[in-house]
Amino acid sequence: MPEVSIITPVYNSSAFLPETIASVLHQTFEDWEWLITDDCSTDDSVSMLKKIEDPRIKIAVTKKNGGAGHARNVSLERASGRFITFLDADDYWNPEFLEEMISFMKKEKAELAYSNYARCDENLVSQIQDFKADKEVTFNNLLKTCRLSLLSSMYDSERVGIEFFPEGSKREDHVMWLNLLKKIPVGKPLPKTMAKYRMHASSISRKKTNIMKDQYLVYKDFMGFSTLQSMYYTANWAFNGFKKYSKLFN
Repeated sequence: MPEVSIITPVYNSSAFLPETIASVLHQTFEDWEWLITDDCSTDDSVSMLKKIEDPRIKIAVTKKNGGAGHARNVSLERASGRFITFLDADDYWNPEFLEEMISFMKKEKAELAYSNYARCDENLVSQIQDFKADKEVTFNNLLKTCRLSLLSSMYDSERVGIEFFPEGSKREDHVMWLNLLKKIPVGKPLPKTMAKYRMHASSISRKKTNIMKDQYLVYKDFMGFSTLQSMYYTANWAFNGFKKYSKLFN
Protein backbone atom coordinates (compact mmCIF):
# COMPACT_ATOMS: atom_id res chain seq x y z
CA MET A 1 0.00 0.00 0.00
CA PRO A 2 1.21 3.56 -0.65
CA GLU A 3 2.15 5.79 2.25
CA VAL A 4 -0.09 8.64 1.14
CA SER A 5 -3.28 9.05 -0.88
CA ILE A 6 -3.73 12.30 -2.79
CA ILE A 7 -7.36 13.23 -3.44
CA THR A 8 -8.25 15.48 -6.39
CA PRO A 9 -11.62 16.45 -7.91
CA VAL A 10 -11.56 17.68 -11.50
CA TYR A 11 -14.13 19.72 -13.39
CA ASN A 12 -13.21 21.61 -16.58
CA SER A 13 -9.70 22.18 -15.27
CA SER A 14 -7.62 21.84 -18.41
CA ALA A 15 -6.33 25.43 -18.25
CA PHE A 16 -4.47 24.80 -14.97
CA LEU A 17 -4.18 21.02 -14.79
CA PRO A 18 -0.72 20.72 -16.41
CA GLU A 19 0.91 22.71 -13.59
CA THR A 20 -0.95 20.71 -10.96
CA ILE A 21 0.12 17.44 -12.57
CA ALA A 22 3.74 18.60 -12.71
CA SER A 23 3.69 19.58 -9.04
CA VAL A 24 2.68 16.03 -8.06
CA LEU A 25 5.05 14.23 -10.43
CA HIS A 26 7.96 16.34 -9.15
CA GLN A 27 7.43 15.45 -5.49
CA THR A 28 10.61 14.34 -3.72
CA PHE A 29 8.54 11.75 -1.82
CA GLU A 30 7.43 9.11 -4.30
CA ASP A 31 5.40 6.52 -2.34
CA TRP A 32 1.97 7.91 -3.21
CA GLU A 33 -1.22 7.14 -5.07
CA TRP A 34 -3.15 9.92 -6.78
CA LEU A 35 -6.89 9.33 -6.85
CA ILE A 36 -8.48 11.71 -9.35
CA THR A 37 -12.22 11.87 -9.93
CA ASP A 38 -13.50 13.84 -12.90
CA ASP A 39 -16.96 15.27 -12.26
CA CYS A 40 -18.30 15.13 -15.84
CA SER A 41 -15.95 17.68 -17.39
CA THR A 42 -16.91 19.01 -20.81
CA ASP A 43 -13.37 20.09 -21.74
CA ASP A 44 -10.35 17.85 -22.39
CA SER A 45 -9.40 17.32 -18.73
CA VAL A 46 -9.95 13.55 -18.86
CA SER A 47 -7.99 13.02 -22.07
CA MET A 48 -5.19 15.14 -20.61
CA LEU A 49 -5.06 12.94 -17.51
CA LYS A 50 -5.17 9.69 -19.43
CA LYS A 51 -2.05 10.66 -21.35
CA ILE A 52 0.01 10.39 -18.16
CA GLU A 53 1.79 7.05 -17.99
CA ASP A 54 2.16 6.51 -14.26
CA PRO A 55 0.54 3.52 -12.48
CA ARG A 56 0.27 5.54 -9.26
CA ILE A 57 -2.41 7.72 -10.88
CA LYS A 58 -5.94 6.28 -10.77
CA ILE A 59 -8.70 8.09 -12.63
CA ALA A 60 -12.45 7.77 -12.14
CA VAL A 61 -15.27 9.60 -13.92
CA THR A 62 -18.64 10.21 -12.30
CA LYS A 63 -21.85 9.33 -14.14
CA LYS A 64 -23.35 12.72 -13.32
CA ASN A 65 -22.06 16.01 -11.95
CA GLY A 66 -22.24 15.93 -8.16
CA GLY A 67 -19.87 18.68 -7.04
CA ALA A 68 -16.34 18.70 -5.64
CA GLY A 69 -17.29 17.13 -2.31
CA HIS A 70 -18.93 14.17 -4.00
CA ALA A 71 -15.96 13.74 -6.36
CA ARG A 72 -13.60 13.73 -3.38
CA ASN A 73 -15.74 11.09 -1.67
CA VAL A 74 -15.53 8.85 -4.74
CA SER A 75 -11.73 9.03 -4.46
CA LEU A 76 -11.75 8.58 -0.67
CA GLU A 77 -13.71 5.34 -1.03
CA ARG A 78 -10.74 3.93 -2.97
CA ALA A 79 -7.96 5.41 -0.81
CA SER A 80 -5.48 2.95 0.69
CA GLY A 81 -2.73 5.25 1.97
CA ARG A 82 -2.03 5.90 5.63
CA PHE A 83 -1.91 9.65 5.13
CA ILE A 84 -4.71 11.51 3.33
CA THR A 85 -4.11 14.85 1.62
CA PHE A 86 -5.93 16.96 -0.95
CA LEU A 87 -5.00 18.93 -4.04
CA ASP A 88 -7.54 20.68 -6.23
CA ALA A 89 -6.96 20.60 -9.98
CA ASP A 90 -5.85 24.24 -10.13
CA ASP A 91 -3.52 24.32 -7.13
CA TYR A 92 0.19 23.62 -6.80
CA TRP A 93 2.59 21.93 -4.38
CA ASN A 94 6.24 22.72 -3.91
CA PRO A 95 8.37 19.60 -4.59
CA GLU A 96 9.03 18.87 -0.90
CA PHE A 97 5.41 19.15 0.27
CA LEU A 98 4.71 15.44 0.83
CA GLU A 99 8.15 14.68 2.25
CA GLU A 100 8.07 17.56 4.73
CA MET A 101 4.49 16.97 5.85
CA ILE A 102 4.87 13.24 6.42
CA SER A 103 8.17 13.72 8.26
CA PHE A 104 6.60 16.40 10.47
CA MET A 105 3.56 14.29 11.29
CA LYS A 106 5.65 11.29 12.25
CA LYS A 107 8.06 13.36 14.33
CA GLU A 108 5.27 15.20 16.15
CA LYS A 109 2.98 12.14 16.32
CA ALA A 110 0.32 14.38 14.80
CA GLU A 111 -3.03 13.11 13.67
CA LEU A 112 -3.61 16.26 11.59
CA ALA A 113 -1.20 18.91 10.33
CA TYR A 114 -1.22 21.95 8.07
CA SER A 115 1.36 24.27 6.53
CA ASN A 116 1.70 27.80 5.18
CA TYR A 117 0.60 28.42 1.60
CA ALA A 118 1.09 31.25 -0.88
CA ARG A 119 -2.01 33.12 -2.09
CA CYS A 120 -1.61 33.71 -5.79
CA ASP A 121 -3.41 34.97 -8.87
CA GLU A 122 -4.28 32.66 -11.75
CA ASN A 123 -0.66 32.79 -12.96
CA LEU A 124 0.65 31.60 -9.56
CA VAL A 125 2.07 35.04 -8.79
CA SER A 126 1.82 35.87 -5.09
CA GLN A 127 -0.72 38.61 -4.39
CA ILE A 128 -0.87 39.02 -0.62
CA GLN A 129 1.05 37.72 2.37
CA ASP A 130 1.30 33.94 2.63
CA PHE A 131 -1.29 32.30 4.83
CA LYS A 132 0.52 31.36 8.03
CA ALA A 133 0.21 28.09 9.91
CA ASP A 134 0.87 29.80 13.22
CA LYS A 135 -1.33 28.10 15.81
CA GLU A 136 -2.70 24.74 16.79
CA VAL A 137 -6.19 24.05 15.44
CA THR A 138 -9.00 22.74 17.61
CA PHE A 139 -12.70 22.18 17.08
CA ASN A 140 -13.50 25.33 19.08
CA ASN A 141 -11.20 27.73 17.25
CA LEU A 142 -12.09 26.24 13.86
CA LEU A 143 -15.70 27.26 14.47
CA LYS A 144 -14.74 30.92 14.19
CA THR A 145 -12.43 30.69 11.19
CA CYS A 146 -11.35 27.84 8.93
CA ARG A 147 -7.56 27.82 9.16
CA LEU A 148 -7.31 24.49 7.37
CA SER A 149 -6.98 24.61 3.60
CA LEU A 150 -7.30 21.36 1.68
CA LEU A 151 -4.14 21.87 -0.37
CA SER A 152 -1.88 22.36 2.67
CA SER A 153 -3.31 19.84 5.15
CA MET A 154 -2.86 16.14 5.85
CA TYR A 155 -4.32 13.64 8.31
CA ASP A 156 -3.41 10.14 9.49
CA SER A 157 -6.20 7.75 8.48
CA GLU A 158 -4.66 4.90 10.49
CA ARG A 159 -5.37 6.86 13.67
CA VAL A 160 -8.56 8.75 12.85
CA GLY A 161 -10.15 6.82 9.97
CA ILE A 162 -11.37 8.22 6.67
CA GLU A 163 -13.48 11.38 6.99
CA PHE A 164 -15.89 11.89 4.11
CA PHE A 165 -17.34 15.18 2.87
CA PRO A 166 -21.01 15.97 3.57
CA GLU A 167 -23.40 15.90 0.66
CA GLY A 168 -25.52 19.01 0.17
CA SER A 169 -23.19 21.64 1.66
CA LYS A 170 -21.40 24.33 -0.33
CA ARG A 171 -18.96 24.60 2.58
CA GLU A 172 -18.18 20.91 2.62
CA ASP A 173 -14.50 21.33 3.44
CA HIS A 174 -15.22 23.27 6.65
CA VAL A 175 -17.81 20.71 7.76
CA MET A 176 -15.38 17.87 7.07
CA TRP A 177 -12.61 19.48 9.13
CA LEU A 178 -14.99 20.19 12.01
CA ASN A 179 -16.17 16.57 12.01
CA LEU A 180 -12.56 15.38 11.97
CA LEU A 181 -11.66 17.65 14.90
CA LYS A 182 -14.49 16.16 16.93
CA LYS A 183 -12.36 13.00 16.98
CA ILE A 184 -8.97 14.47 17.83
CA PRO A 185 -7.81 17.18 20.23
CA VAL A 186 -5.59 19.25 17.95
CA GLY A 187 -4.12 19.80 14.49
CA LYS A 188 -0.49 20.93 14.46
CA PRO A 189 1.06 23.74 12.38
CA LEU A 190 4.13 23.39 10.18
CA PRO A 191 5.22 27.00 9.53
CA LYS A 192 6.73 26.50 6.06
CA THR A 193 5.25 27.68 2.76
CA MET A 194 4.95 24.59 0.60
CA ALA A 195 1.92 25.17 -1.62
CA LYS A 196 0.34 27.76 -3.91
CA TYR A 197 -3.38 28.51 -3.89
CA ARG A 198 -4.98 30.12 -6.93
CA MET A 199 -7.49 32.82 -6.01
CA HIS A 200 -9.96 33.16 -8.86
CA ALA A 201 -11.92 36.39 -9.23
CA SER A 202 -15.20 34.49 -9.66
CA SER A 203 -14.81 32.51 -6.43
CA ILE A 204 -13.83 35.62 -4.48
CA SER A 205 -16.93 37.41 -5.71
CA ARG A 206 -19.03 34.49 -4.54
CA LYS A 207 -17.49 34.74 -1.08
CA LYS A 208 -18.76 38.29 -0.78
CA THR A 209 -22.30 37.80 -2.04
CA ASN A 210 -23.54 34.26 -1.46
CA ILE A 211 -21.46 32.42 1.06
CA MET A 212 -22.81 33.87 4.32
CA LYS A 213 -25.94 31.73 4.16
CA ASP A 214 -23.89 28.66 3.30
CA GLN A 215 -21.64 29.29 6.29
CA TYR A 216 -24.64 29.77 8.60
CA LEU A 217 -25.90 26.34 7.53
CA VAL A 218 -22.56 24.81 8.53
CA TYR A 219 -23.47 25.57 12.13
CA LYS A 220 -27.25 25.28 11.98
CA ASP A 221 -27.71 22.14 9.87
CA PHE A 222 -24.43 20.24 10.12
CA MET A 223 -23.27 21.07 13.65
CA GLY A 224 -26.82 21.19 15.07
CA PHE A 225 -26.34 24.55 16.79
CA SER A 226 -29.17 26.86 17.80
CA THR A 227 -30.09 29.85 15.64
CA LEU A 228 -28.36 32.23 18.05
CA GLN A 229 -25.19 30.14 18.19
CA SER A 230 -25.17 29.80 14.42
CA MET A 231 -25.50 33.57 13.94
CA TYR A 232 -22.71 34.18 16.47
CA TYR A 233 -20.25 31.85 14.74
CA THR A 234 -21.20 33.11 11.27
CA ALA A 235 -20.47 36.68 12.38
CA ASN A 236 -17.08 35.60 13.76
CA TRP A 237 -16.30 33.69 10.58
CA ALA A 238 -17.20 36.73 8.43
CA PHE A 239 -15.07 39.08 10.50
CA ASN A 240 -12.05 36.79 10.39
CA GLY A 241 -12.56 36.18 6.67
CA PHE A 242 -12.56 39.93 6.02
CA LYS A 243 -9.21 40.24 7.82
CA LYS A 244 -7.84 37.27 5.88
CA TYR A 245 -8.60 38.75 2.45
CA SER A 246 -8.84 42.50 3.11
CA LYS A 247 -5.69 43.28 1.08
CA LEU A 248 -6.64 41.07 -1.84
CA PHE A 249 -5.62 42.52 -5.23
CA ASN A 250 -5.00 45.97 -3.72
